[in-house]
Amino acid sequence: MVTRTPFHRLAVLLALVIVAACHANGDANAQQPASRNPLPAPSAAALTSSRRTAIVDASEKVRPAVVSVRAILPTPRPSPWDIFEGQNEGTPESFGTGFILRSDGIVLTNQHVIANATQITVTLSDGTDADGKLLGADPVTDIAVIKINRTNLPVVTIGKSSDLMIGEWAIALGNPYAYMLGNSEPTVTAGVISATGRNIVPTGDHTGSYLDMIQTDAAINPGNSGGPLVNALGEVVGVNSSIFSGTGESVGLGFAIPIERAVRIANEIVKSGTVHRAWVGFDVAATDQASGKPRPPGLTITQVVADGPAAKAGIHSGDVLLEADGHALHSYLDWEAIKLDLHVGDAVTVKVRSGLATSDVRIVTGELPTVTAERVKVLSDLELETVTPAIRAERAIQSPAGALVLRIPDALANGTGLHEGDVILGLNGQGLQTAEDVAKAFKGMQAGERFVLNIERGGMRGYLNLVFH
Repeated sequence: MVTRTPFHRLAVLLALVIVAACHANGDANAQQPASRNPLPAPSAAALTSSRRTAIVDASEKVRPAVVSVRAILPTPRPSPWDIFEGQNEGTPESFGTGFILRSDGIVLTNQHVIANATQITVTLSDGTDADGKLLGADPVTDIAVIKINRTNLPVVTIGKSSDLMIGEWAIALGNPYAYMLGNSEPTVTAGVISATGRNIVPTGDHTGSYLDMIQTDAAINPGNSGGPLVNALGEVVGVNSSIFSGTGESVGLGFAIPIERAVRIANEIVKSGTVHRAWVGFDVAATDQASGKPRPPGLTITQVVADGPAAKAGIHSGDVLLEADGHALHSYLDWEAIKLDLHVGDAVTVKVRSGLATSDVRIVTGELPTVTAERVKVLSDLELETVTPAIRAERAIQSPAGALVLRIPDALANGTGLHEGDVILGLNGQGLQTAEDVAKAFKGMQAGERFVLNIERGGMRGYLNLVFH
């Protein structure tokens, strides 16, 4: 005898419900046609239309104006700080990318791609080669301009970086690994605009600074340097320049120079062969950008040059610089980024706190003192000492190498902005390891030659724009 519990009765009831449901489904299915007409297959035209995205259109628009750049170097040199030189170890060559700005053969690329080049070859998108002539280069902004003897060339469309939206499409075109891929057609990678206004603190052997940069996760690899960063409309918004990577390969942290800055520098180089930087006439205290800690706006003004632009505008040592042209200043790099885009004679409006009062001050920039100052011999009475581990410890120097300024005459300090205790790290973006390296670098310069001196001061890196006399 089987005893039926409430659970047995529940199970039987559920089984009857399931059977009834199956019969109902069977009746319903019986009323449907035995077979259904399949949906029509999409046409070839529809499939092609769905494949043609904004990225495809933008790439097709820019690709014809993207070129490969090959530089022959006098001697092999190491690759500084993950910047894309694409150099094969043991060969005196440097590879990169560029793009055509003007149909008469004006090509824009990165300065580090052609640094020290004795010969430049530009390979066009059709596979033909052209000899390149270097019109000029600016190591501070990492921009160089090459001229090739061609006409009626395809050119890029210049866009704007000032209105970029975080998350919008970003397309990088370039020539990763140079000629290893077997043809001249540029590689296209896509991602998004990850951030804008990035200031990259120089580290290791790298002596320059990258300021107010565009960050993208579009894959950028060695050889992409100097290539265009493009928006979904096919407009160039930046010049690909550097990556953060532990391996030298792309990890989704790529950086591009804003196109407005790149074009301004390029036009100035085409016009005069060099870049004339603006002078404001004061220094600010360095702050630790690398700490990662948020800080309120405000940079203490440490030195104001008598009769300089800032002094004439009423700014004094000890004032606090809060804003420049509406941009809050949290770090000395924010201020360096503002100065980088000023022409000689431009006016910049700064918000300054002096004591308890805050006011807006208009500064009209001037020519660098080294351009107009009385000529002096740069190395006369300048006493340098090679940085050693002991000197690093004694002076709290961050850089592993360089030349410490032990003594400098007042006239030379006033004319150059170089101070006792500064460490000379490089010249025109090229690292200098010892005091002897500095002496050799200056020995080969010509009177009137403009150069950029990379330095460390107070544990922070910066640069001075100078003219050799």
